[in-house]
Amino acid sequence: MWTASCLSRISAQGGDDKTGLALKRQTPYNSVEKFYNTIALKENLNNVLVNLGMDTKEAAVYLALAEIGEGSVLEIARASGVNRASLYYILEGMKKRGLITHLKGPKGTHILMSTDPRLLLARKKQHVKEFEGVIPELKALVNKTGHRPSVRYFEDIEGVKAVYEDTLGAKTEILNYANSQEIRDYWPSYDEDYVAKRAEKKIWLRGIAPNDDYGRRVQSQDKLFYREIRLIDSQKLPFNNEINIYDNKIAMVSFIKPIFGVIIESKALAETQRSIFEMAWSFAGKGK
Repeated sequence: MWTASCLSRISAQGGDDKTGLALKRQTPYNSVEKFYNTIALKENLNNVLVNLGMDTKEAAVYLALAEIGEGSVLEIARASGVNRASLYYILEGMKKRGLITHLKGPKGTHILMSTDPRLLLARKKQHVKEFEGVIPELKALVNKTGHRPSVRYFEDIEGVKAVYEDTLGAKTEILNYANSQEIRDYWPSYDEDYVAKRAEKKIWLRGIAPNDDYGRRVQSQDKLFYREIRLIDSQKLPFNNEINIYDNKIAMVSFIKPIFGVIIESKALAETQRSIFEMAWSFAGKGK
């Protein structure tokens, strides 16, 4: 096996130097360039095998066996550069995983061969197919535990519209903090495009809004749009953002430029926000 020091010596020796010529003759190639290309190829193969799940020593052993065809433990140690003392343990693990095959040779000798790479590929494809088959069950487990929150980010008014569109799929009531004027300034057809659709789908909404002209006008149409709005003092508690809590989600929209929206999906966070909303709701006065 060629070492880094050997490669350095090849590079350092001139074409007329006897040592350099001797080293070149030991290689099965006609040029040092081809030799280096082979080293690069082996490094690439090694990286591919590591990505497939082998560790670096297992990859070195597999490549050594692929190159020599078959060999004893001593021959594998020489070809792979892996210490013989640790090689027995590595070979045993590779046999259990089907990476190599163990045969008995003449006079009770032990011969090892690398498993056909096409067979390894077929196994990997089967494993991937099996994994794809259980993805729905795995996703269900993640959603059930609620330990993996997800966050989606939306930009500009079109992105904000997508946030509201998501609430139209709500299976629970929507709990809402909103500035009634802000959304309608940026989205003039908001009531036709969104509010009417939500009411048509019979998705109940409870909301808290500033007690101003817009807030009172919106509240006056509660029965028509399947909701109940409570108003709060807009001077003491002003807000320019909107928050919607539904299912296991929290949708937040900011109308301070740049406009953006965020949807957080987390059962734990949604339940906490529901509790906070109920506390605010209990203290919010009902407007007239």
